[in-house]
Amino acid sequence: MPSVSIQGVQHSYELTNAVNAEPVLVFVHGWLLGRRYWDPLIEHLSPSHQCLAYDLRGFGESRLEETDLSSPVDTTTALDLHPAIASSLLEDNQSRYAPAAYAQDLVLLLKELNISKAWLVGHSLGGSISLWAAALAPQIVEGVICLNSGGGIYVKEAFDRFRAAGETMLRFRPSWLPHVPLLDLAFGHMMVNQALARTWGKQRLIDFVAAHPEAALRSLLDSTVPDQVHLLPQVVSLLQQPVTFIAGLQDPVMELKYVYHLASFHKDFQDGQPNVIEIPNCGHMGMLEQTDAIAQEIQQILDNSPTKNQSLPSLNEVVLSNE
Repeated sequence: MPSVSIQGVQHSYELTNAVNAEPVLVFVHGWLLGRRYWDPLIEHLSPSHQCLAYDLRGFGESRLEETDLSSPVDTTTALDLHPAIASSLLEDNQSRYAPAAYAQDLVLLLKELNISKAWLVGHSLGGSISLWAAALAPQIVEGVICLNSGGGIYVKEAFDRFRAAGETMLRFRPSWLPHVPLLDLAFGHMMVNQALARTWGKQRLIDFVAAHPEAALRSLLDSTVPDQVHLLPQVVSLLQQPVTFIAGLQDPVMELKYVYHLASFHKDFQDGQPNVIEIPNCGHMGMLEQTDAIAQEIQQILDNSPTKNQSLPSLNEVVLSNE
């Protein structure tokens, strides 16, 4: 499996063959998952688009070594941020696991692979990372599709329960857990509208155990603190690229109201252009539950996207124009 070093960490990735001059589709997975969950969608879309899927730092096969934990991740390197907003947008820049840090990894990965034009497709936490990456690299990212992703509202009691449940779940992850009989069935039923095939339940169990302890815990905690939750709508409001949210109607994790809330901050929503697509009979793993329907929606979004004949303004320029 090919890999590339990004900020001192080897990132595993898969890149399909180039088929035309269209932007590369880049798939960003969610918490405790990995790149393999995109395989069914990539099978649909790779005949017409080159596709890139990779494992986030500390997840899947992008393994963290002990030496990686001592070196900080610089979330401000090479970013064209206006000084007035740099401190607020990246005020937690010492965190190695906030969405902005993972977005920096993504931008550097695209540059390392010589990808100059990309559409990002992010699932759950990967949606937040994709939105950040679009803000950090508007000259590369032509658009974003968020799948089972939303947010921007901080409800303390709900977040406290979510964080506590996540921390409890992460405490017990022995290496022999994937070998427990029938446990893959339980993982195939988690957060979905209809049970996944057992192969996917087993894959979820494997990735749950394999996630690096620090990456698993800190990415959960650092993405759900009030400051980070409230920053996301600000990021969306600054984006000039098209952004579409694909939501599962039966998603128990990212309810429809939170998807619409975040979508409402984008200029398309404010201009009266619908930017939320609702998928029936779909829980939180849309790429596996409703692969055909979501592949069709992604293709239609790409087909209807306006051709970018001129470069998008940088985040710096957008802020200056609003002052």
